[in-house]
Amino acid sequence: MIVAIYLVAIVSANLSILYFGPAASIFNAFFFIGLDLSLRDHLHEKWKQNLKRNMALLIFSGSGLTVLLNLEALQIAVASAAAFGVSSALDSWVYHFLKNEKYLVKSNASNAVGSFSDSLIFPVLAFGGFPWLIILGQFIAKWAGGLLWSYLIYRYDSLPRRPVSLSQ
Repeated sequence: MIVAIYLVAIVSANLSILYFGPAASIFNAFFFIGLDLSLRDHLHEKWKQNLKRNMALLIFSGSGLTVLLNLEALQIAVASAAAFGVSSALDSWVYHFLKNEKYLVKSNASNAVGSFSDSLIFPVLAFGGFPWLIILGQFIAKWAGGLLWSYLIYRYDSLPRRPVSLSQ
């Protein structure tokens, strides 16, 4: 389920950039990319053994699905894969470095680094030039979205689970 949500978010973000242009990038940064950065941290906990391989497959799957849905999104998909590849690696390094900290500390510190690197790489590759207002806006929105999503994921994971019985 987490993988499906991750893919829907990244494909939605990529295609909305294609359809609505750079103006959609701030909205995407908060809702979709902040979510994906936080889900990446959640997956870090689940995929400890195969994290690098699984994240690479997930990133390339998101870009591949984007292009399959609309070939005109190729440049955006490539920019997305490059930005997510670098930001995921840096995010993972910070998250692992802080492995003894509480989840919200690890997640939000690594999201700050991931947000910064993604916000530098994606707009430059997707839009060309150095659109500093978009870079700044994306960074703030991704980091703020990451704060919100990491908290919601943490709260969801903290909910008590009751076994489901078919006889009920």
